[in-house]
Amino acid sequence: MVAAAPGPSAVAATISHEPAAAAQRATPLAGAGWHLKTSGSTARFRGLAAVSRSTAWVAGTGGTVLRTHDGGKRWSDVSPPGAGGLEFRDIEAFDARRAVVLAIGEGEASRVFRTDDAGATWHESFRNTDPRAFYDCLTFFDQRHGIALSDPVDGRYRILSTGDGGRSWRVLPSDGMPPAQPGEAAFAASGQCLVSAGRHDAWIATGGATTARVLHTADRGHTWSVTDAPLPAGDPARGVFALAFRDRAHGLAVGGDYRPDQPSPRAAAVSADAGATWTASAEPPKAYRSGAAWLPHSRRLALAVGPSGSDVTFDGGRTWHPFDQGSYDTVDCAPDLGCWAAGERGRVARLGW
Repeated sequence: MVAAAPGPSAVAATISHEPAAAAQRATPLAGAGWHLKTSGSTARFRGLAAVSRSTAWVAGTGGTVLRTHDGGKRWSDVSPPGAGGLEFRDIEAFDARRAVVLAIGEGEASRVFRTDDAGATWHESFRNTDPRAFYDCLTFFDQRHGIALSDPVDGRYRILSTGDGGRSWRVLPSDGMPPAQPGEAAFAASGQCLVSAGRHDAWIATGGATTARVLHTADRGHTWSVTDAPLPAGDPARGVFALAFRDRAHGLAVGGDYRPDQPSPRAAAVSADAGATWTASAEPPKAYRSGAAWLPHSRRLALAVGPSGSDVTFDGGRTWHPFDQGSYDTVDCAPDLGCWAAGERGRVARLGW
């Protein structure tokens, strides 16, 4: 189930001392990789929030939300009542008790719920009433301030904003949003088409148009700049599917073509200037990847996942190396190095060594 993967010595050394990537790859790496957990569900989980090595939330099809507090040994079904017809694609958790989950879809299918009691009760804090809007992802800058992203309405991406932790939301004016390309949209594939770093910066990943692009805001969504990304484009199935920033300057972009019968060359890129410019990875993943995450406390180590496998980078995204062939859609890491992945048929796993 787990192929050759970075082991404890290599991972610990990378985090603590950042040694050369070549030396890390030469280390025997027995026993490390994704350790599958039994979720008891058949839902496809594209929403994931890692709180710690012991606590994680997943959200997916059929309005399903699960939560574990014992490292994945047991999972509690904490789905919002009556949500069986909704498609949850993103979840952000502040801790073991407080979380905000996003349902995607046209019109009223796009909704936001918040819980303050570990999912025992939920409050629906937003229901989209504009049939032209389709919300894809959400992110939080801190425990109060966050934004959610809709595909373009009247030619511009729409931003929803909260200042009370997701208890209420308002649509921001679109004056500071650059025009979208014809056919351009965000991919609700992993909850990572909209990500943030720090208290004010956020980024949007786009695809489906002539050029894959990344948009950046430094003022919590009021104004945005845009730049091209060197990932596959020119087709509704291609683009940037996920972003990950370890600080406001250093970012990763992954994606490609999500169709399994299509190749995905140039499926990753890196930025060192807050997304103003992007450089294609010298050795990208060999296939489409839908999720990415930096390992905390490391300047170079990050993970990428997709339906055909997982990859690790030891050099900040310039080169990627496969370490697992399991199918995952999304990945997230907690400050205590608790890294989780989730995907189809109820698959949830934690990185172990």
